[in-house]
This record gives sequence, structure tokens and C-alpha cells, in this order.
Amino acid sequence: MKFTSTKKVWAAFAVAGVSGIGASLVNSSVLPVQQVEAAAASQDNYASEHALQTLMSFYKQALEGKFPGAVSNLTVGKSTRKDVFKAIGDPEQPREDVNGYDVYSANMGNPGYAITYQSDKIREIRYFGTNVESQTNIGGITMSMVKQHWFTPNSTTAIKNGKTKQTKLTYIRGDYKVEFIFNSSTNLDHINLLVK
Repeated sequence: MKFTSTKKVWAAFAVAGVSGIGASLVNSSVLPVQQVEAAAASQDNYASEHALQTLMSFYKQALEGKFPGAVSNLTVGKSTRKDVFKAIGDPEQPREDVNGYDVYSANMGNPGYAITYQSDKIREIRYFGTNVESQTNIGGITMSMVKQHWFTPNSTTAIKNGKTKQTKLTYIRGDYKVEFIFNSSTNLDHINLLVK
């Protein structure tokens, strides 16, 4: 009888030991998952904060007919095509006709632009953002973010671009207007700046 109870005691220790080892293995495998989730959340916060900074960088500049960054010394309705070439160089894709756009591709962390002219003055600048880390740029700007920080748009319009249905949020900023062109509520295609 005593032999059986000792056997049961050793069996209980063995089960407890295996359970303890198993629990410690499970806990050590959960920890990296938690760390990965925390790192992903941190990365999302970083991207979201930088996307918001990008969004807000347009707010004040637009009052002066300007965009931030490499084109910040250019003014819609005032700067000439020659001024543009001097500021950001020759376009990768020059306009094909007088109403076309000079296109500057996004590369090496620099944003892409498309610029069109009227009487040799900038009529419109389109901002396409960066390809590298786009989530920290316009790739991270959502429709709800724009409405939360720029408030209610002056107009919201449904537009078609080929087969793509887009939504245009227009904000009047002094003598200028800023248009956010969304492919969906979480996919900002580009931002336009024009004279009102």
C-alpha cells in the first residue's frame, strides 16, 4: 500500500514537472508574439503620426498657394514653368501638349508631382507622395483623418477616373483650394492645389 502511494506521489511530481516545463515553454513562445504585436502597434503609431504630420504640413502652406517640400518656393498662379525647372529640374515625363502635365516621379524618398500651366504660370500642382514608406506619407492619410483635422470640407464630389470611382474632398484655403482625391476611404490617391 505504501509502495502504491509513493508511486502515485512520484507520478504526481512527474506530471507537475512536465506541466511546469510545458508552461514555461508556452510562456517563452508567447512572449515573442507579444513583442511582435507591440512592435507592430508601435510601427502603426509611428506611421500614423507621420502621416498626420504630412497632412498638416499642407494646411498652412495652402493659404499662400504653396505645397511643402521641394516645391515650397513655388506659388500656384504666380510661378512659371521656368521657376519649376529651376526648383526641381526637368520632368521625367514632359507634358505632351500645352494643357498636359509635367510629371516628376517619386524616387529615393522624394514625393512625386504633376504640374500643369495656364499662360506659363502654374495652374495646378498634384502631390503623389513618396513610394518609400508611403504609410508615413499620403499612404497613411485616411478620409476620416482629413475630416477630423481639416474639419468639414467645402464640398464632397464623386468623380470617375477611367473605371475608378473616386471621392474628392475640397477645402478652400484663402485664394486657393486643396483637393484630396480618394480611391476609397483609406486610399488617398493624390492631393491637388489650385487657385480658387
